[in-house]
Amino acid sequence: MTGRVIRCGVAGAGVFGGYHAKKVGTLEGAVLAGVFDHDLVRAEALAAPLGGVGTTDFDQLLAWSDVVIVATPAVSHADLAGRALAAGKPIYVEKPVAADSADAWALVEAARAGGLVFASGHQERLSMAAMGLFDTPETPFRIEAVRRGPPSPRSRDVSCVQDLMIHDLDLARVLAGGDAVKVEAVGGFDTVRAGVQFEGGLTALLEASREAEARSRTMRIFYPSGIVEIDFLAPSFRNPTYFKLNADFAQAPQGRDPLGASLSQFLAAVRGDAARPAATGEEGAQAVDLALAVERAAGL
Repeated sequence: MTGRVIRCGVAGAGVFGGYHAKKVGTLEGAVLAGVFDHDLVRAEALAAPLGGVGTTDFDQLLAWSDVVIVATPAVSHADLAGRALAAGKPIYVEKPVAADSADAWALVEAARAGGLVFASGHQERLSMAAMGLFDTPETPFRIEAVRRGPPSPRSRDVSCVQDLMIHDLDLARVLAGGDAVKVEAVGGFDTVRAGVQFEGGLTALLEASREAEARSRTMRIFYPSGIVEIDFLAPSFRNPTYFKLNADFAQAPQGRDPLGASLSQFLAAVRGDAARPAATGEEGAQAVDLALAVERAAGL
C-alpha cells in the first residue's frame, strides 16, 4: 500500500468509534471509507460529515475498506475482527481485543497466517513513551495505579478490569519486561483492587472503579532513585530521580495526541514503513490474559 491513500473503515458509531472516525480524517495518507453500526442513523450521522458512508452491513464496510478499525462493544470484537482478517484486511482493535483469551489468540493466529498487521488500542503506551519512561536507566520494583470514574452506561459488557484496569496491566507488563507470576484480587464487577507480581520482581498494586464520584488516572512508579508520580488527566508528572524524562511530553506528538500517533503507526506498519504498530495484537492478547487472571482472582 506504499504511496496509496488507505481507506479506513470504522466498526462502531459510539463514543470510541467517533474518536477513531474523526481522527482518521486528520491523518496523512488516510481517508474514512465508512462507518458500520447496527443503528444506520447513527452510522450515517458520524460518517457523512467526514466524507464516509454509513452502513448496517459489515460486509459492505469490508468491501469499501483497505483496513478496519474495530471500536464496537468488547463482546463483538472477536467476530468483527475475525471477519475482517478473513477478508484480508489489516485490523486495529480497541481494547480489550476480545472478551476471552481463546478468541484473542485466535485473532493473533489468523493475522499471522494471513500476514496481516494486527494492532491493539493500548494508546497510553504512547504517553508513557513520550515521557521517556520506557527508557529509564533503572528498572522499577513497584507500581501503584488508580483508575476511577463515575458510573456510566458504556462498556457494561465487560467488568471494570477489562474496561479500565487493562490499561495499567498493559503498562505494568511493559515496565516489568516479563509475565505475571502471581495475581491476587478482590472486588466486584465495577470496583476491583489487584496485586500482580511479575517476573523480575516488580509488584503492581492496581485499583479500577466505575463507582467513583470523579475521574482519577494516576500512577506511581517506584525506582531505587525515587518515585515518579504521574497524573494522566493533568497531564503531568513529578520526577525526583536523576532520569532525564521529558517534562514537555504533553506537547510532543505522542503525548498530545496518543490516539493519532497510535493510528499513524498502525498505518505506517500497513504500508511497510514501520516494523510494527505501537501495540501489537499479541500484546493485546497478553493484556486480555492478565485481565482475565485478575477477574478469576476476584471471583468474577
